[in-house]
Amino acid sequence: MMLFVGVFIHNMVHAQGVVNSSDSSALVKPTLPPPIAIIKPKAPKVISKEWSMGYRLNSNGWSIYSELGKLKTNDVKHIDMFHNVKFLQFEIGEKKDPRQEKFKNENVAANGSNSYVYGKINNFYQLKLGAGYRKLLAGKPEEGSISIHWTTSAGGSLGLLKPYYLNVSGSGVIKYSEDDEKKFLNNNYILGGAGFSSGLGELTYVPGGYLRSALHFDFSSQKKTIIAVEAGVNGEYYSSEVKLMAYNSPVTSFYEMFVSVQIGTRW
Repeated sequence: MMLFVGVFIHNMVHAQGVVNSSDSSALVKPTLPPPIAIIKPKAPKVISKEWSMGYRLNSNGWSIYSELGKLKTNDVKHIDMFHNVKFLQFEIGEKKDPRQEKFKNENVAANGSNSYVYGKINNFYQLKLGAGYRKLLAGKPEEGSISIHWTTSAGGSLGLLKPYYLNVSGSGVIKYSEDDEKKFLNNNYILGGAGFSSGLGELTYVPGGYLRSALHFDFSSQKKTIIAVEAGVNGEYYSSEVKLMAYNSPVTSFYEMFVSVQIGTRW
């Protein structure tokens, strides 16, 4: 009897161990926390556009202009340093005869206009709209160095021809004509210029076009700043003859050398 009880207890203990072992294997294993996301710092925005203004001193006049450009390059990583530029350009200027000379009549009253250009019969202004391309020749391997570009541009030009008026003794305000030629070209009669407003109602429109080529030097030490100088040549052709001075023949084309100063920004 005691042997039977012992065997029974032994079997019960063994069965309980098996059950406990089975239950422990059925427990859910703890899950691992998700991996920590690595946040990369945001890269700075690539510079792709520029805007600038400039003053151009021509061998036969002057002009002011504005350019809006888009940077182009095959090397996106270095677009801030090594770039070409496509740009639109708007310009306002005036043509002058390089030999024209300004005089001053000292006998005119203090409140009168006493300066004038002898022999000038017309002012010639231009409004230009065109497009161009600035190609990199030598780049900026690092900030603070100079970049050199070759730039070409072309477009349309609207010429504005305005008669030049003088204050002449005995005749008042006059413009050049065959009838008044002797007084208009005689310093003894001329009192001074009549002012810019004289002749505005007699503007003649002369359409034409231009082509320009130059070297462009950017001296800025900052990527987002433009401080540049250009030197080059410009040619223009107009649909009708333009005469600036009484003693010169009329022309349809103009050719000049120029130097310009340009400042602006990139973004």
